[in-house]
Amino acid sequence: QLENGLTREALQKLLPAGAARNAVDSALWDLQARQRQQSLAGLLGVTLAPVFTTAQTVVIGTPEQMAASAAALWEKGATLLKIKLDARLISERMVAIRSAVPEATLIVDANESWRPEGLVARCQLLADLNVAMLEQPLPAQDDAALENFIHPLPICADESCHTRSSLKALTGRYDMINIKLDKTGGLTEALALATEAREQGFGLMLGCMLCTSRAISAALPLMPQVSFADLDGPTWLAVDVEPALRFTTGQLHL
Repeated sequence: QLENGLTREALQKLLPAGAARNAVDSALWDLQARQRQQSLAGLLGVTLAPVFTTAQTVVIGTPEQMAASAAALWEKGATLLKIKLDARLISERMVAIRSAVPEATLIVDANESWRPEGLVARCQLLADLNVAMLEQPLPAQDDAALENFIHPLPICADESCHTRSSLKALTGRYDMINIKLDKTGGLTEALALATEAREQGFGLMLGCMLCTSRAISAALPLMPQVSFADLDGPTWLAVDVEPALRFTTGQLHL
């Protein structure tokens, strides 16, 4: 159907949201931008800064390992750190990290690993350590536990939010959503999701899966709308595509 002039609008109905649709959707956006001899941002009327702050990930380890990793990233220039946590040693890990990087902006990603029991105390611990945001603390199927849950820091939906159809269930439970093109099925739905989410009062984060620079480039028009960006996926690859985006520790350069 691509050879017959498949449109982005038709693509939304042809394929379900996911990585496959994202690949085709991104290619169609890129094709249109090239045909008009514009950048993708220019095509959408978006002005991008030459440098963006992106989170650098601190992976799960012992408290000492995670603190050392955070300190090393801070010394290299990272100011926004995304801390991966499971349900173990939460206090020990976070206290060690905050002691190592007292001035860094920290966001925590629990990746659905927590349970409703103990959530109040854990949120208060993070707030006391000046954590800026908590991402997906509970499994998506346990989201009802967040209904009208009073919490001292913003909670962001990741696995619980894929497309605009997710938003209704998030109201009263989450403060923010993490938009990833591999979840939305491409920039077309991501732009619509961002607009509708903001209209409903949600804050925005822009994230990614493990991916190449090409996937990050497709998401960049969303950057001016988001409070946090976590776009370090290509930095975990042994080999990126060419031409690759230029990353320094904690920054993406255009």
